[in-house]
Amino acid sequence: MLLENKYHLSYCTNIHPGESWEEVFRNLQEYLPPLKQNLSPEKPFGIGLRLSDLASRELAQPEKLAAFQVWLRQEGLYLFTMNGFPYGGFHHQVVKDAVHKPDWTTADRVAYTLRLAHILAALLPEGTTGGISTSPLSYKPWHRENELKTVFETATRHMVQVVAELQTIKATTGKTIHIDIEPEPDGLLENTEEFVNFYTNWLLPAGIKMLQANGLSEEEAAQAIRTHIQLCYDVCHFALVYEKPAAVFAALQAHDIRIGKVQLSAALKATLPESAAARQEVAARLAPFAESTYLHQVVVRNQEGQLTHYTDLPEALEHISDPQAREWRTHFHVPLFTDTYNGLLSTQDDIRQVLALLQQQHLTEHLEVETYTWDVLPDAMKKPLHQSILRELAWVLETLK
Repeated sequence: MLLENKYHLSYCTNIHPGESWEEVFRNLQEYLPPLKQNLSPEKPFGIGLRLSDLASRELAQPEKLAAFQVWLRQEGLYLFTMNGFPYGGFHHQVVKDAVHKPDWTTADRVAYTLRLAHILAALLPEGTTGGISTSPLSYKPWHRENELKTVFETATRHMVQVVAELQTIKATTGKTIHIDIEPEPDGLLENTEEFVNFYTNWLLPAGIKMLQANGLSEEEAAQAIRTHIQLCYDVCHFALVYEKPAAVFAALQAHDIRIGKVQLSAALKATLPESAAARQEVAARLAPFAESTYLHQVVVRNQEGQLTHYTDLPEALEHISDPQAREWRTHFHVPLFTDTYNGLLSTQDDIRQVLALLQQQHLTEHLEVETYTWDVLPDAMKKPLHQSILRELAWVLETLK
C-alpha cells in the first residue's frame, strides 16, 4: 500500500509455498484481496512478488502476463518489488545453502534476473520505481580464498550486463528498475564493509569501463550503475552481524550508494547467562528452531565484542557452553510483532530504529515485511496465515505512526 505518498509497503509472497505460476497465482487470489480490504480499502495495495525460475518462465508468456495485469487492475493491486533471491524450490524441501544457487557467476542467474525485470517492467505502474532483491553474489563457504578474484570478476561482469539491459528497459518503457543486493551471514557479501568494498572496488571501476564500451560517458556509466544496482537492507541480516542501522545508512550515504528496499524482518536473540545449567536451558529453548529446511546461521558476540560465526544452529548449539560468549543472534525470521519467544528475544528494536530513521531521512520507497518461516515455527507460535500476515503489517503501520 502507498503510505503518505512516501512508502510502498507490502509483504513478500515467498511466505507461500508454490513454485509454478498456477500455485503462486492461487495464493495471491486467496490472500491479497482480503488484506487490501482490511488495510487499504480505498487505495491500491502493493505486492512484493516472489517467483521461482519456473513461475517466471510461465508468467512471461504474453497471455498469462496480460491476464495477470487485468486481475491486478480489477482488484486494486499493483506490483512494485520482487524477490529474486531464491531461484528454485523454497518450501517443503531442504533449502539450506542451495538458496544461493545458481549464483552470480552463472548465466542462469543473469537470465532469471532479466526475466523478472521484464515482467516487472510490464506490470509496474507509471511513475513507480521497481526493485528486485537478489543474492549476495554467492555463498562464501563454497570458495577458496584464491578463487575469490575470479568470482568477483565474473559476478561483476554479469551484474553490468543486467545494468545495460535495465538501461534499455528504461529507454524503451520509461520504467526504472533497480537490482537490490541482499547481504546475509555467510554470503559472499555479508556486512556493510564487504558490500561497500565490492561496490567501490569491483562494480564501479569495472562496470564503468564496460558501459563506456557501450557508448556511455564515464559519468553516465557511473550514474547507470548507481541507479540500477542498490542495496536491499534486510534488517534481520544486518542485526545478525551486530551493525547499527544509523551507522550502515551513514556509510552508504558516504559512498553515494542507494537503498533500493528495506526488508522488515527480525532475528532470534539470546543473552547467555553465566551458569552452565542456565545455558542448557537456553539451548533447550533454541533447539525447536533447529529445523531442516533453511540455514539458521548463528553469530556470537563475546565480552570483548568479537564475533564468531556458525553456519547453522545445530553446529552452534554444540558450543553453547563457550564461557566467552555473551549473546547469540540466529538467522530465523521470527514474527515482528513481539520481541519475546518463550524466554528468548528478538532484534525487533532494530526494526523500530530503521523505521524511525526512515522517517527522518527518506532513503527508500520500498518496505517489505519478510517473515517467511511460518511453516517451520515451533507449533506454539503458529497462527492462521491470514491472521499472521495481517498482524505483521498492522504492527508496521502502528510503529510508523
